[in-house]
Amino acid sequence: MNKTLGAALALAALAPAALTMAGPAVADDAVHLSIKDHKYVPDRLEVPAGVKFKLLVKNEDPTPEEFESFELKREKVVAPGQEIQVFLGPLDPGEYKFFGDFHQDTAKGVMVAK
Repeated sequence: MNKTLGAALALAALAPAALTMAGPAVADDAVHLSIKDHKYVPDRLEVPAGVKFKLLVKNEDPTPEEFESFELKREKVVAPGQEIQVFLGPLDPGEYKFFGDFHQDTAKGVMVAK
């Protein structure tokens, strides 16, 4: 086998690995959400569509709350005075509802992926 053909075969064999190593795009900045007076602040979040991102949820209340979303398939307790990380995406453009499981009447919000 000549050197040119061997080099071409080697590159062809490595190309799929290089594509999978790149992975999906990731947002540079985290998205911040707070819980205060048993409400989400802000109650409407704009997030990037098509990329992975980190959501930081800080509970400023003296009681625990649970960040939950059926549409995002996430459920995580946030202790009083603590902050959690929730990794999301990539999301399709659209709206995704979330709520506080312990205060469903007041802790409501929507995430808008654009």
